[in-house]
Amino acid sequence: MDDRPKSFFIAGTEFPSPPLAAGLYVVATPIGNLKDITLRALETLAAADLVLCEDTRHSATLLDHYGIRTPRKSLHEHNERARIGEVIASLEAGRAVAQISDAGTPLLSDPGFPLVRAVREANLPVFAIPGASALLAALASAGVPADAFGFIGFLPSKAGARANTLAALKPRTDTLVFYESPRRLGDSLAAMAEAMGDRPAAVALELTKRFERVERGTLSELAIHFGAGDTRGEAVILVGGTEGVVVEAADWKAALEEALVAQPLRAAVDEITARYGLKRKEVYDAALALKAEE
Repeated sequence: MDDRPKSFFIAGTEFPSPPLAAGLYVVATPIGNLKDITLRALETLAAADLVLCEDTRHSATLLDHYGIRTPRKSLHEHNERARIGEVIASLEAGRAVAQISDAGTPLLSDPGFPLVRAVREANLPVFAIPGASALLAALASAGVPADAFGFIGFLPSKAGARANTLAALKPRTDTLVFYESPRRLGDSLAAMAEAMGDRPAAVALELTKRFERVERGTLSELAIHFGAGDTRGEAVILVGGTEGVVVEAADWKAALEEALVAQPLRAAVDEITARYGLKRKEVYDAALALKAEE
């Protein structure tokens, strides 16, 4: 057992880490540049009794860089549910457990949701230690509207499911944000252009790293550009919302009636509101009226 005081190092200078209250700490880590981490995150990772890592070997680069000696265990999509019981037992025993992903904020297209939900359901504390996020970094730097946006994450890998997802997103008026792997980037951009029209978009690559870049253009232009050669690094795609589209009331009400057959009222209202970019109260009132007619 390591009895040395808990601490971390910055540029060779040691800093003590105050004790943590028991609980699960969801900690954001850098998405590229190791300097993009908060002092609070460093204190938390150093003071925790355990750090849960998506990949312990990958996270070792960050933790070793700052001289953090906290024990580490893996927690990823294949073992997360199996680990929930032991994590909750640790929290109930008064321990502080930190959770990180390979990069950025956990749960955003990364593991973590089943664990956080289970800890909350057990009435145990969960603390967010905010910081880097590829989603927010791209929105801040790409020059697209950021006053209203929807985070979609990764699209389905199969062409049919991808097309259906994009078709449902077509009426949205907010900026849509996607994550994509480099090998699928060109195909996904082409599918977006076909399903949603050739609207303005941007692709952010290698954010915070040495070769960071943002490419802007229409979806078809970007599809040609990124379909022509190799692309390095995970991409963030930002697609402008639909402008000036008039949604016929008969269309969305017919879709609402169909949704109510398969879903509870609230779920159906949420789906139609998002799909057609409508005001929720208007859709909710229409749903109540349809229910009253039954």
